[in-house]
Amino acid sequence: MPKLWNETIDAHRRDVQVAILEATAALVSAQGLQSVTMSQIAEKVGIGRATLYKYFSDVESILVTWHKRHISAHLEHLAEVRDQAGNASERVEAVLEAFALISFERRDTNLAALLHRGEHVAHAERHLSNMIRELLAEAQKSGAIRNDVSAGELAAYCLHALAAASSLPSKAAVRRLVGVTLAGLQPPAK
Repeated sequence: MPKLWNETIDAHRRDVQVAILEATAALVSAQGLQSVTMSQIAEKVGIGRATLYKYFSDVESILVTWHKRHISAHLEHLAEVRDQAGNASERVEAVLEAFALISFERRDTNLAALLHRGEHVAHAERHLSNMIRELLAEAQKSGAIRNDVSAGELAAYCLHALAAASSLPSKAAVRRLVGVTLAGLQPPAK
């Protein structure tokens, strides 16, 4: 087959997969996790059930793939935020706030319970923890944050504290949580 033909087929498959992922997410959002069926997904995408099964074996596998894409997008967003901020202290603040806002937006506990397991989540958590630890270590070197606690411990404290943003009532509350977390990073008074 000519290269152009293969590229066209690959692009079509990617488009169908994206349509399946987006349709499934929309159905789960509208109807809840337990009531979505493969037939509904196929109908919403405009493909046959047999075609859908060529891509995914069940609703859970669709949601796991959708989740992997979202995790990757979140990590890319955090890297962009980090790279756009100014000095070490500003980068810490910007990334912690962006992470807290991502946590705030993630509120579906049934969906989270299903999807927040597996190696892809563990890998993303390690990546995020390393990113935060490196930012904190850089800020420690500049004297912007406390250095009486290791950057690794501080990263763990920050990530656990800011995960609480998922239960807060507003973005204003999330920003206050970020402020409290940042205050805990300040060098101790002498």
